[in-house]
Amino acid sequence: MTNALPNGIIFNIQRFAINDGPGIRTTVFFKGCPLRCWWCHNPESHKTLPEKIDGCNLRRGFDQSFTMQKDEIGKEVSVDELMNEIVKDKIFFEESVGGVTFSGGEPLMQPEFLIELLKECNSNGIYSAVDTSGYADTEIINQVAPYSDLFLYDLKMMNDEVHQKYTGVSNQLILKNLIELDQLGKKIIIRIPVVPDITDSDENLRAIRGFISYLNNLVEIDLLPYHRAGEGKYKKYGKENKMDKTESPDSKNLESIKQFFSELKCKVKIGG
Repeated sequence: MTNALPNGIIFNIQRFAINDGPGIRTTVFFKGCPLRCWWCHNPESHKTLPEKIDGCNLRRGFDQSFTMQKDEIGKEVSVDELMNEIVKDKIFFEESVGGVTFSGGEPLMQPEFLIELLKECNSNGIYSAVDTSGYADTEIINQVAPYSDLFLYDLKMMNDEVHQKYTGVSNQLILKNLIELDQLGKKIIIRIPVVPDITDSDENLRAIRGFISYLNNLVEIDLLPYHRAGEGKYKKYGKENKMDKTESPDSKNLESIKQFFSELKCKVKIGG
């Protein structure tokens, strides 16, 4: 008798995504996140289990047969159910050299489910990426790494005290796991949220550049400008928005930061 495949909990599927890795992608958003970044634009991802919230209607990306209830955030799904949705977009992946990205939340919080999905993607010839904060046991990193083609890896602040203030967790495990992935030979895109007065200081950016300059498998750096698109969610879900006075970074500053990281002789772009 074989063990049943694990189910997982997701809260959205976004089709035709162009900011979560190369080509046209289908992005699957996992529920649950161990970080509490002040600028998070998916606060509905924080809790691991499905939630009931009055007036909520997150049905984007779900087919009629695969939708959540009107007032529900998060849905328990099987590997087969989710793969049936993913393979519907395979023709777009093939035409654009795209694939599927597992995001969140934090997909590494559901490692067994994630690994089975990655295995199925491999079996179906679908290029896969894991979008992660890197905050997980290193053992999980080693278990997941063989099955993912690419890692989209967030780096926020290099100063551990500052990192703890703005995300709620230390960055030591995050930095350790980034080195681990690089030593495993995995392709890595570093994603840096550009948040005014928090992550965009010269000191922080120089520290990030110095750290990633030693990576052997860095293929790209994505600068992710802070935006206020998720602001309405905080009101809807009754959560505190600590960034309600913060504006998006100006384009001149973004271009300057792009030029700064271009000195690594690596592809750098603004946006995912």
